[in-house]
Amino acid sequence: MTIHVLNGANLGRLGTRQPEIYGSTTYAQLEDLLQTAAGELGVEVLVRQTDDEGQLLRWIHEATDAGDPVVLNPGGWSHTSVVLHDAVAAVTGPVVEVHISNIHAREEFRHHSYVSRVADGAIVGLGVGGYVLALQWLVLQGHS
Repeated sequence: MTIHVLNGANLGRLGTRQPEIYGSTTYAQLEDLLQTAAGELGVEVLVRQTDDEGQLLRWIHEATDAGDPVVLNPGGWSHTSVVLHDAVAAVTGPVVEVHISNIHAREEFRHHSYVSRVADGAIVGLGVGGYVLALQWLVLQGHS
């Protein structure tokens, strides 16, 4: 079984996009961090990022069909996408929503997430370390 770590819009710009909010870790460094953490946990991860919502949905469906767990940072689509909600609601494995920043301490429109309602858990505001915590939780729950 593989843990799918799926990242949505603008996350490929980590390290350069609003580092005062999202930190200075680049997307390549995030990928390295996740591969290292996965190795230490004895699991495989498939790390992907897209700025195309349709592609993100296809990856979610792929994980669903495989019965694999998902760590999902949908970015801004969390706050806007009912179709993303519907895709996540159909995932057969566990889903952990991750946000690098604390979406509840930001603009009001970010306080609502369509994904949180159907995810098994959410980690917000802990920087890129939130991804590692999500992997650890999945392993502790036996979902790897």
